Amino acid sequence: MDESNHWYGHSRILGRYCGLPDEVPKRIQGFLQHGWNYLHGFPPNDHWCSPGYPRFIWSDVLRRRGWSMGRRGHYLIGAPWIYLLYLEPELGVTPKREGTIWYPFHGWEKSSVKGDHARLADEIRNVETGPVTVCLYWLEFANPDIRQAYESRGFRVICHGERGSRWEGKGRDFLRKQLVQLRRHRRVASNRLGSALFYGASVGCEVAVYGDPMQFEDERPEYGGTARRMRLWPELHGTHVDPELAAEVARRELGFEYQATPEELRRMFGWKRVRCS
Repeated sequence: MDESNHWYGHSRILGRYCGLPDEVPKRIQGFLQHGWNYLHGFPPNDHWCSPGYPRFIWSDVLRRRGWSMGRRGHYLIGAPWIYLLYLEPELGVTPKREGTIWYPFHGWEKSSVKGDHARLADEIRNVETGPVTVCLYWLEFANPDIRQAYESRGFRVICHGERGSRWEGKGRDFLRKQLVQLRRHRRVASNRLGSALFYGASVGCEVAVYGDPMQFEDERPEYGGTARRMRLWPELHGTHVDPELAAEVARRELGFEYQATPEELRRMFGWKRVRCS
């Protein structure tokens, strides 16, 4: 239904889990949460979510927040990430994990981020003791000045690719590439809590959140900013975070307990006719 349902290969992962052909991802009848979100699973300006259609979200806290803000029609299914882990239990697994993969907070196609990447790179260099891989979003990766800020400090700089669309192949392997990298690294870090941190914690990475959180040029006040993130998750901020606690929070935020069966997903997404008795 919506283009964002297909970002990062989400619809393809869920289709594969449901046993459907991978050639063309099927249309989902509803709106799929595409990233970790501490509002209600969708942006504040979610007017494009047509009333009456389902919202497929990751965790129960988002359902409760959405309900309190007038949103209805929530279905708890967990993150597409948990279905990828089910499908790829050994992908990227290595005998020895080393170094840190660092995800600087990034902009998107309609809004850029303000921040000093050179200063952030210096802080990373002062904190991390092993090899560092910096993973940039494709927009920042396309900027040679931003890449240089990290490469000049001796960091390996990579990109998981563009997020893609239903018809493009650009984003179809995004999460698979991310899984491979996370399972190769001992630590995952960022200057903001985000999907990558919880993905990493869910596959055994140590977690760290530090550095200038940077800002969107038009950051929405509804999110509450850095103060709200610090208030809700103080234990997840710092250069060293309790790994057991991080893994527990990740399982909750990613909705592992809400993983649906293939039959349930097919019915919810409109991929199979429901027979009336």
